[in-house]
Formats: sequence, C-alpha cells, structure tokens
Amino acid sequence: MKSTKMVAKKRVLVVDDEDDIRELLDLTLAKMGLVADCAASLTDARRLLEKNSYQLCLTDMRLPDGEGLSLVRIIGEQYPTLPVAVITAHGSAENAVSALKAGAFDYLAKPVALDQLRALIRGALNLPGAVAAGQEHGTTLLLGQSAPITEVRTLIGRISRSQAPVHITGESGSGKELVARSIHGQGVRQEGPFVPVNCGAIPESLMESEFFGYRKGAFTGADSEREGFFQAARGGTLFLDEVADLPLSMQVKLLRAIQEKRVRRIGSTTEENVDVRIISATHQNLRQLVEAGRFRQDLLFRLNVIELRLPALRECVEDVPLLARAILARLAGAHAVTAPELTAQAIDALQRYAFPGNVRELENILERALALMAGTCIDVSDLNLAPAPMKADIPAGQLPLQEFLDSQERQAILDALQKTRYNQTAAARLLGVTFRSLRYRLDRLGLKE
Repeated sequence: MKSTKMVAKKRVLVVDDEDDIRELLDLTLAKMGLVADCAASLTDARRLLEKNSYQLCLTDMRLPDGEGLSLVRIIGEQYPTLPVAVITAHGSAENAVSALKAGAFDYLAKPVALDQLRALIRGALNLPGAVAAGQEHGTTLLLGQSAPITEVRTLIGRISRSQAPVHITGESGSGKELVARSIHGQGVRQEGPFVPVNCGAIPESLMESEFFGYRKGAFTGADSEREGFFQAARGGTLFLDEVADLPLSMQVKLLRAIQEKRVRRIGSTTEENVDVRIISATHQNLRQLVEAGRFRQDLLFRLNVIELRLPALRECVEDVPLLARAILARLAGAHAVTAPELTAQAIDALQRYAFPGNVRELENILERALALMAGTCIDVSDLNLAPAPMKADIPAGQLPLQEFLDSQERQAILDALQKTRYNQTAAARLLGVTFRSLRYRLDRLGLKE
C-alpha cells in the first residue's frame, strides 16, 4: 500500500468586522486551496496570531476596537516575515499610502475585485523569505563595498518584500534603473516582466496610447488593438524613469491608474484591472517641482511611498577600482578580447576624478580607453579625463581636486551640525542623507569627535 503524505495547507488570517466581506474572503481563499481564520476585531486578530502560524494576513482598515494600521505595525514588529495587506474604503488614498508606509505588502479598495484579490494572494504567498543584508537574489548586481552602497543594498532587500511604490532619486548616471531591476529581481514579481519607460522620450500626443493602449479603430492609424505599458507590465514592475518629465495632463491620468489599479484603453468603454508595481525615478527634485506648479502633489504622494536615494560615485571613491575592473571585464568580453589591467596611476586618477556623469561616465571613459589604449595596460593618458571645473573664488591649482571636494563637503556638514546644535540625526535630514551615511562621512573627513 502506498503511503500518502499529508501536506499542510497555507493559512490566511482575515480581519474584518463585516460578515459579508469575511464570507467573501473565506470562500475565495477556500477555492484557492487555502485555510482562512476569521477575526472581527483587533483583539481577536492578536489572539489568533499568538496561537497560529500564518502565511498572509488580510485586514480592514477600520475595526471596532482600533485601526488596521495598528495591526500592520504589530505584525511588522512581532511577525516580520508575515505579509499583511489592507482593505481600504473606496477612494481612500491616504489610508492606502499610510498602510504601505507602515509596512503593508499591498492594499485592496472596496468593493473588492476578485481578480485583484486573487492576484494579491498569489503574489503574497510566493513572497521570498527575509533577505540578508547585501545578499543579491536577482541577476542584477549592485557592486561596491562602501558604506553608502552597502546601505542601498540593505534597503533593496527590505523594499523588495513590499508592493509599495518606490521613488528612486539620484544624479544622472548613478544607476537608478539598475537599482529598480534589483528591487524587481529580488521581489515576488521577479518572474513577471520588468517594463522600463523613459517618460521624457515620449511625445505628449502619444502618451495616453503608449501608457494605456488602444482599441482597433480608436483613431486614424489604429489598425489593430495594442497594449500599453501598464498591460505589458501586468504581474510585474513598471519603471517610470525621469517621471518629472511627464506633462501635467498625463500626471492626472497616471495618478488615477495607480490609485484605482485600472486603466481604460483609448476607444474602449470599459476599464480593465492592471496588477503592476510602480517604481519611479528622476534626477530632479520633485518637491521643488511641486512648489513651482510643474508636478502634482497628489501624484508625488502616491509615487513617493518609499524613497531611495542613490549616492553619487564621488561619494563611493573606494568602490571605483572594483567598478572599473568589472566594467572593463564586461566590455572586453563583448569584444572578445582580454581585459587589460589598470595601472596604479590610472586607478589613482580615477579615484581623484569627480565623475559628474557618475557610473555612466566611468563606463564611457573606460570604453574609449579600451579602444584607443597605446600599450597593454590602461594608463592615465589613455583615460583622457576632462579637467575639473574650478570655482571662481578658488584659483586653479591651489588645491588637488579631492581636497577641494572634501573641503566643500566638510564645510557643508559643519554648517548643518551648527544649525541643528550638533544633532546628527537632524543634520543628516537637513543634508538629505541617511544617518549612517553622515556617520561614514564624519569618520572619513576626521570630524567624528
């Protein structure tokens, strides 16, 4: 007789004080082969969490004895590997964003759409386990061992466990798309598509059709039905690069699509649900654009649930040799040649260079050097580094470039510390860097004491 092994079903905690909602969720979960434990209050939910082990929690935002937001925080503190999704009232954008900021995996709006519910459940139950600091699960690697890059890698590991929108800031060429791909590659959507969109490269007249698609015959030239970016990214991640370049008219439509998780193709009379995660990026300051009336505040509110700032390459000087060798190996492999070595003088010159174009500029410099190098190694002369611009009040040649940059950075930090009465947390916030990054800079510049 063959022995049969019992497979324990995955359990889901459902928390809602409305009988019909609990019944709907219970039936949906049962049809998916899952076991649901239902609670009508925050107190009941906490009791069940203490007794049982769950793979997912679905909770309403409003409960008789408290807020669903409290449950999100409790789970985040006491059960950090348990994904929790919230159910919000229709059109309650503030509640949804507050829940995502508190650590919720995702949200659903009432009335609950069953296809969105099933997609959320499937996504949450495939959620990877906790990611160790610095560990990469995707094929996209973020190289470097400096404190700022190590911190970015740690944040990517945390962010990838959520479905919350992410906004990546950083200078041009600092690797914003690379980071977006890393978040996608480590998260629950890693098997889905990653669709990058350069918002500044789309003519305004074509934006709506490019983002949302169109029906056949919707306009002259629409000879067939076509999907937009949202449909192409279904089940995956939509990366909106240079989102600040979107015109205001398109910002309104994008806001609604993100908020409602539905889009309408041009020429269609009905909307369709779209299950995508939004990651946006820009080198511009969106808050300043809001103040100038060029970017909608409510869209910023939706996009910037989690903000991730990328350091400039000049902030990660110790990573330059590692990055340079990795880039050279890739470039040489593409041309089927042996990767040349960098002389010690070349490495020193690269570490002293300010890299206004960041990693993208480093790649361009090395690609040119590989093509034009005179000997078997890349030397300073092969790099052909552009001379650094000097400020008018600093005579050329008075300070080496790195000393000049360090002096400017040191003064900015001292000014911030003085303004905040030497409160390092407040100073870091004033400078727009993390507390850990500020501590690293204080140590590097000899200001720790």
